Amino acid sequence: MAEMKSNDSIGKTLLVVLILCLVCSVVVAGSAVGLKARQQEQKLLDKQRNILDVAGLLQPGMSGEAVRETFNSRITSRLVNLQSGALLDEDPAKFDQGQALKDPQQSIALSSNQDVAGIKRRSNIVEIYLVRDEQQRVQELVLPVYGNGLWSMMYAFVALEPDGRTVKGITYYDQGETPGLGGEIENPNWRKQWVGKKLLDDQGMPALKLVKGGARAGDEYGVDGLSGATLTANGVQHSFDFWMGEMGFGPFLKQVREGVLNNG
Repeated sequence: MAEMKSNDSIGKTLLVVLILCLVCSVVVAGSAVGLKARQQEQKLLDKQRNILDVAGLLQPGMSGEAVRETFNSRITSRLVNLQSGALLDEDPAKFDQGQALKDPQQSIALSSNQDVAGIKRRSNIVEIYLVRDEQQRVQELVLPVYGNGLWSMMYAFVALEPDGRTVKGITYYDQGETPGLGGEIENPNWRKQWVGKKLLDDQGMPALKLVKGGARAGDEYGVDGLSGATLTANGVQHSFDFWMGEMGFGPFLKQVREGVLNNG
């Protein structure tokens, strides 16, 4: 009789444990679904904040609402066909670059000779950002740039003058390089060196160079290299060589120099 009660007690215990597990699973799943929208919203806000930062429009202590309002009033997102360099009329909100990179119809695999930035694949379409003044005239453009460093894929935004070659700002917003060495790509003092530098020469070819030991005074194409972080600096160099070249934004920047932004 005692043995039957013992078995009954064990059965009840297992049932309670099973019910608790089911309840916890439902709570965890529900929380994940509920938080997903919030996470996506925060991710978008971070992106907008970084774009405003590189465009020189981010003010200290700016609230999330102020970031959204400024972005919506001053920034226009556009899609660019990298092969032709043409601005597209498609809605950027419906474009997912992550999905495009997985789709052979929307991206290309890069050969070892092409892939100087170490990104393996390149989507055929990329989202860019036009920065407008109070009169809604395009005053600069922001391009996404990324490439492999020593330890990580390094993601940046670079802001250019309407001439399509002169830097107005740069920000690395996602990278995992060594703090104090390669991680200095986020240092504001290093970023300031880029302002006024030219990414392309007079023929429209990539020309900016990270100079080991420091760029010469007055060198419009030279930026100081990163002391003790040669491989990270090489990754930055290769990223800009790729994205400013023919496989990247080269065809689009050619159209910019020809005045396409006047119609943008």
